[in-house]
Amino acid sequence: MRHKPKFCNATKKSVVILISGRGSNMQALLEADLPCCRFAAVISNKADAPGLVIAERHGIATQVVAHRDYPDRESFDAALAAAIDRHQPDIIVLAGFMRILTPGFVAHYQGRLINIHPSLLPAYGGLDTHERALKDGIKIHGCTVHFVTSDLDHGPIIIQAAVPVRADDTPETLAARVLREEHRIYPQTLRWFCEGHLSLDADGKVLLNRYKQTGHTLISPGLE
Repeated sequence: MRHKPKFCNATKKSVVILISGRGSNMQALLEADLPCCRFAAVISNKADAPGLVIAERHGIATQVVAHRDYPDRESFDAALAAAIDRHQPDIIVLAGFMRILTPGFVAHYQGRLINIHPSLLPAYGGLDTHERALKDGIKIHGCTVHFVTSDLDHGPIIIQAAVPVRADDTPETLAARVLREEHRIYPQTLRWFCEGHLSLDADGKVLLNRYKQTGHTLISPGLE
């Protein structure tokens, strides 16, 4: 049975994606059914990022703004912003972009800059989230999509997905389980934004007018 193609009832939103490496979340976005999104460009701070090749295969314009070519974070961010602004994006998506952005850069894109992080924020901001979670013996781990602010990994939360932590987990097996959820919730976030259902108000509160609360309790390990 053939599915009818989906159409966009709103003006398409322009999207710029920033990457530093393989771009698996970028690929998930490009391969999702997002008719209200127009991917204008993929920009990397590393010329050898494998994600650039994937973007080109999808017919997306690519560009490299190498951070090593600039003497400090401010000058790099200025060059990066100039590259982004040429595409006049409605939203900028960080998909494994491994640079800490300056407050001025973040303020320039307030309400239009989102990131995905491999933990249930505000727990385990920063790096090595899976190793730290296993060391602490937590039972539920996951991932978070949030608006970016100058407070690293602590911007307003849009959506989260949780997974159980198993007794035999390694950082690699836990990361793989979390990554599968990342590939589900990041396209959902972008769909909400491009369809006009997601925004950030003047007080920094997430507004999501199609949010559906499931009401289910997640317990891990399960009760007998």
